[in-house]
Amino acid sequence: MSRPIAVRGRLALLLTTLLLGLSFTLAPAPPAHAAKTPHDHRQGLRLAAASADTYWTPQRMRAARPAAATKSAAARRPATAATPPSHPFDGLPQVGTFFWTDGSNTGRFCGGTVVRSPHRDLVVSAAHCLRSPDPKRQLSFVPQYHDGRKPHGIYPVERIYLDQRYYDLGTNAGARWDYAVVRLGTREDGAEVEEVTGGFDLLPYPGYAHRNVRLIGYPGNKDTTHPKPLDCTSSTHRYTSTDPAAPGDFLEISCAGYIGGTSGGPFLVRDFTGYALIGVIGGYHTGGDFPDVSYSSYFTADILALYLHAVHGDPPATPRQGVSAR
Repeated sequence: MSRPIAVRGRLALLLTTLLLGLSFTLAPAPPAHAAKTPHDHRQGLRLAAASADTYWTPQRMRAARPAAATKSAAARRPATAATPPSHPFDGLPQVGTFFWTDGSNTGRFCGGTVVRSPHRDLVVSAAHCLRSPDPKRQLSFVPQYHDGRKPHGIYPVERIYLDQRYYDLGTNAGARWDYAVVRLGTREDGAEVEEVTGGFDLLPYPGYAHRNVRLIGYPGNKDTTHPKPLDCTSSTHRYTSTDPAAPGDFLEISCAGYIGGTSGGPFLVRDFTGYALIGVIGGYHTGGDFPDVSYSSYFTADILALYLHAVHGDPPATPRQGVSAR
């Protein structure tokens, strides 16, 4: 049976708020975001935003080829009950997707969700989307992207925070930490992303069983086929992995049509502020092997630690020398 979201959500949100308050009280120095005030740094951020906005024209975004996907669009896992359908829609301001180029082609990949933060510049996505050391230029986040449009502008990626264990263990053994916190630069006019789009609460320890979870994902087929994000409402429950190579407990949700590319998309539940983020498509087998069943790593204090590092502007973890990416 589903746990009462209102009670669990408020308790978890209260815990998060207390921990955040404590972190700022005990912080030995001002957050690194104070560095945004000098004119030369601020000018550099605006130049980066202007470059991203100029580069990512509607034509380039429509032509962007999705990154390699792992979920099969053809395979189906046998269902024991009716799987809720998904439908394309124009998206939410707080949910978007990433664009990048490596110089030889351009790509669109994964989803991200703006979460409330003191500096209004944080997005949560899946770690497997952003752990690759391959160079990515013009790496940017586009909120509510659809049909080649960037209705709220474009925001260059400044820093990516992943748990060190995810780097060290890889996508399978580290599946429990398949989430990332991304710090964005400002839009060309100097606006932070959350100032423009609003944000959702980040909710650690949300429980596994929820009746009404909204799942949003950006499918990875060519834009001519899937120019919009997908939306679906379904229930979640606890899934304990039977794969010894990918141990852990995960959120599992059934929603039809979430093919490769939807990684990083949010699991959203209602709370008294609007929506709260309780997961992102990823975790077990980087989000699952079939388009009708998706997973998320379970949010614990570990994602809160990443959030706090991003808020304070700490140096992010990086792949260790001699540790191969798996």
